[in-house]
Amino acid sequence: MAKKRKVPLRKCLGCNEMKPKKELIRIVRNPEGNVDIDNIGKAHGRGCYICPDMKCLESAIKAKSVENALEVPVGEDVYNKIRMQLTNE
Repeated sequence: MAKKRKVPLRKCLGCNEMKPKKELIRIVRNPEGNVDIDNIGKAHGRGCYICPDMKCLESAIKAKSVENALEVPVGEDVYNKIRMQLTNE
């Protein structure tokens, strides 16, 4: 019998629910301090996760959850890039 693999879970900063890592959008601060979206999920640096849902994104922005998790100020351009990605899905 094949061994069942454990699915890695991460917490969404918007709704605070634990969800499978593959379902979430990763935002990463690289070692140079730049913040960007990590589409492949393998970029080096400190990361945080948000559901692919506009409500979760807006609530995370309002509570400054992303800035607190990454420990740096996050520019509006990063949030706009995530909004564009969500509207294109």
